[in-house]
Amino acid sequence: MKYIILDTETTNDIDCPLVYDFGFAVIDESGKVYASYSYVNSDIFCDDELMATAFFANKIPQYWNDIKNGSRILKSFFEIERIFRRVCNEWNINTFVAHNARFDYKALQNTKRYITTSRFRFFFPYGSRFVDTLKLSRHVLANDENYREFCISNNYVTNRNENRYTAEVIYRFLTNDNDFEEEHTGLADCMIEKEILRYCLVIDSHENGYLW
Repeated sequence: MKYIILDTETTNDIDCPLVYDFGFAVIDESGKVYASYSYVNSDIFCDDELMATAFFANKIPQYWNDIKNGSRILKSFFEIERIFRRVCNEWNINTFVAHNARFDYKALQNTKRYITTSRFRFFFPYGSRFVDTLKLSRHVLANDENYREFCISNNYVTNRNENRYTAEVIYRFLTNDNDFEEEHTGLADCMIEKEILRYCLVIDSHENGYLW
């Protein structure tokens, strides 16, 4: 089975996130990457006022450098959506994966509504299915004594003494690399999250339980 794994970086407030960086890749259950895409949304990224509120606004110079050297592509949201739909059709994919998938879904929907002033409201194709690796990993790792020990020994616990399940923390556990730092850019984060999906599906192959 093939999926599209995706990640967004956003600006504006958390109730109405707007996507300026959209990365996605075609993968299978083993984590093999068949195609990958990294786009900067010109409709949002070129709006200085909006980008001033981005949590990772300090990365803006890096984005411009990447655009200049061709490692990221600056396109309008309409063009990005057209490419995304084409990839879905070419690979016959209707299942999408993200860590905290509800946020990415909301961000892409909000961005389309914002740019089109609500004339168009839906980013994903009709009948889309979603797998949330945050929800999946919570199930798989909740009773894993090694993960619990890892979180406690590294202070990766909440104020309620519960394990943290951010993509960065989980990836540190999976790779035994406690110095790893998430890049917090769209496509790079997809490469982390595909490994979380792969690990979780090895332990629990029933991804249908983590659809919403």
